[in-house]
Amino acid sequence: MRLIYINPNATETMTQSIVDAARKALPDAHIIGLTNHDGPRAIEGPEDGEHAVTGLLKLIPKAKALGADAIIIACFDDTGLAEMRKAADCPVLGIGQSAYTMAQIIGAEFSVVTSLAVSIPVIDGNIQTTGFGSICRSVRASGLGVLDIDAGAPEAITRLSEEINLAQTQDGATAVVLGCAGMAHLRELLAAKTNVQLIDGVAASAYLAQSAVRFLNT
Repeated sequence: MRLIYINPNATETMTQSIVDAARKALPDAHIIGLTNHDGPRAIEGPEDGEHAVTGLLKLIPKAKALGADAIIIACFDDTGLAEMRKAADCPVLGIGQSAYTMAQIIGAEFSVVTSLAVSIPVIDGNIQTTGFGSICRSVRASGLGVLDIDAGAPEAITRLSEEINLAQTQDGATAVVLGCAGMAHLRELLAAKTNVQLIDGVAASAYLAQSAVRFLNT
């Protein structure tokens, strides 16, 4: 099985950390990462997302040439998900929608902890339009930039942990969705500092993509 993770932003190191997290979740799959070099360095808000879509679509032929059984958009905003699904001839998943789906499957009421406040309207809109609003308790911004999160400095871990704990104690979340692809490789560090189920969309998308491909091949 070949899964292609496409990073909508242009930061190669972030692509690699995403691929590493996906491979850890699904070690038997062949997982490849592609980077949208036409996109911004980080996607922080709707304008960045809009600027990334054209470059994402240009990467579909490359993903197909690599033998993609499924494509995963590795941005929590699910940047270009609708457009990619229309253009690709294989399943296309977003890590945001995958995380919400996993929360629903396990029976959790979730909160999202994300990067900057500018991302909240995009994430909240996605949650509402995809039908997960009834199980979402809150969307919280950590105030950290995407690349600062991906760098994983100790102070960033502390800040994210604080917000995760508040989502549980103040909002009553039974699970917290890690609302940035840059948090995927930090899940174990964050789990050590918190006491709530953490859902990483990169891992969730790997499991769901595997199921979708197997279903289509039966």
